[in-house]
Amino acid sequence: MFKKLTTLILILTVTVDLGFGQSLPDPHFSQFYANPLYLNPAMTGSNICPRIIFNYRNQWPALSQTFVTYNASFDMYVHKLHGGVGIEFLADRAGDGMLNTTMINGMYAYKFRASENFHVSAAIQASYIQTKLDWAKLQFGEQIDPNYGYNPNLGTPETPPERTSISNVDFSTGVVFAYKNSIYGGVAVHHLTEPDNSFYNEGESKLYMKFTVHGGAVIDLSGSGSYDFDYGSFSISPNFMYQQQYNFHQLNVGIYLTKLPVIAGAWFRYNFELADAIIPMVGVEFKGFRFAYSYDISLSKLSGVAGGAHEISASYQFECIAEKRRRIRAINCPRF
Repeated sequence: MFKKLTTLILILTVTVDLGFGQSLPDPHFSQFYANPLYLNPAMTGSNICPRIIFNYRNQWPALSQTFVTYNASFDMYVHKLHGGVGIEFLADRAGDGMLNTTMINGMYAYKFRASENFHVSAAIQASYIQTKLDWAKLQFGEQIDPNYGYNPNLGTPETPPERTSISNVDFSTGVVFAYKNSIYGGVAVHHLTEPDNSFYNEGESKLYMKFTVHGGAVIDLSGSGSYDFDYGSFSISPNFMYQQQYNFHQLNVGIYLTKLPVIAGAWFRYNFELADAIIPMVGVEFKGFRFAYSYDISLSKLSGVAGGAHEISASYQFECIAEKRRRIRAINCPRF
């Protein structure tokens, strides 16, 4: 009974905060390099050739699909536009369908070579975001009987919001660089317009700006002197990613070991207020196909009740069309 009660309270707290009070951060992915357009719109077309990517994340699986997020994207470099174009779709299901967010992003990233060894990509992104609330599924603290659990007849009925569906247009931007095809990094700013995401006319729940800084390096271990991810390459890659959205701060540090067709990695995620998770990951790549699985091993006190997070990514890298790449090269970064 205690576990069920804790589960209900946890779902309630998260859902009410997200729906009516201070907004929670955007959905996040542990395999953020396996979701490059979501990480930074300037990654659009970074592989030059067309690619399609799918991502799935189930956070806190012990609480029956409390947070489930799906993501799909397609991008490629278009020579006549001197940059990459892409489209992305995200669906986030919170509280077993109590709160659902759908987002469609379109992005363009202009690419240029600043010097012989320094390549840059700068991007703009336009988004359509829709958030829907299923009021009938909400459970409030005063409706929970300490002996018998949830009882909808307890307490004073809450006042429903004036609307249960919100739609916004939003914009984001970002820049990434690559130096000698072995050092890379970038900065992204999402939600430049900070749209209002409140369900009440007199309420205010901004979708706050999200700032992202990420970077890393590829260290060749094969002795070949090449930093390209060719089949059979052997390398190690340390990386970091820092994000801030209002008063939420998160730092990820980790490392990848590549011996294709296998890529393995481990990450430590720290939320400044507390150590959050250790994240082991393993993936395979073969003939353009990539697949990876990771699991967030929670370090918080909720780990025994909520569990960690399962995450799966899958992608396919198409062959380039018969067009010379000329002065533009792919920006080298980890697969996952």
